[in-house]
Amino acid sequence: MTGLSETEHVVAAFEAGGVDYVVKPIRPREVLARIDAHIASARQTREARNALDAFGHASMTVRISDGRILWQTPLARKLMQSHFDAPEAVAPVELAAWLAQTAPVLGRELAEGRVPAHVPVWAVNQAGRRLSFTLHQPTGDDEWLLVMQESSDQAAMDALSAEFKLTAREGEVLYWVVRGKTNRDIGDILGNSPATVKKQLEHIFVKMGVETRTAAAGLAMSRVAQLKVR
Repeated sequence: MTGLSETEHVVAAFEAGGVDYVVKPIRPREVLARIDAHIASARQTREARNALDAFGHASMTVRISDGRILWQTPLARKLMQSHFDAPEAVAPVELAAWLAQTAPVLGRELAEGRVPAHVPVWAVNQAGRRLSFTLHQPTGDDEWLLVMQESSDQAAMDALSAEFKLTAREGEVLYWVVRGKTNRDIGDILGNSPATVKKQLEHIFVKMGVETRTAAAGLAMSRVAQLKVR
């Protein structure tokens, strides 16, 4: 609230982080209306964040220029702590670098009304667990909302078994087929012979209604969500 009314003063105030600008002499009703609008906006933001928390979404807002985490849901904080050895309020260096490179490009596409060619995703793998970050949308001039998802080898295997009515071992075999492993590779991983893996694949193909490992892998990736983010 100030007596300075020149455009340069107004612009400087907003660039410094202000969210409104009131010039003296004040008009009480106008000031109260502005305050009510800001309270309503803050309430909507808080309710949206509370909804994300309630539904267990892992989301956070990051400032691109310095990688500072401005807000995060409890699940996001838990995942960050389990995957990274970094200060709680700052994004890991690799993630921050990816954001600095990717966000401006996506921001320009959205500003121009273009549909992005693909959704930017960055991921980190750790002991069979994968944490992916999807760049969702800007929440400010230098701030972006990221949605996180954790997946694991075992979760994908279980999903394959359930989707195609496979045994647990068949689900494992199909999973490694999707990952591009040969019968010999799969045998080494599971402690079986290549001949045993071949026989298991024959049963898998029948249950899936396909004839080749390429067709099996393609069908699995199209039907099982745990494989789509990898």
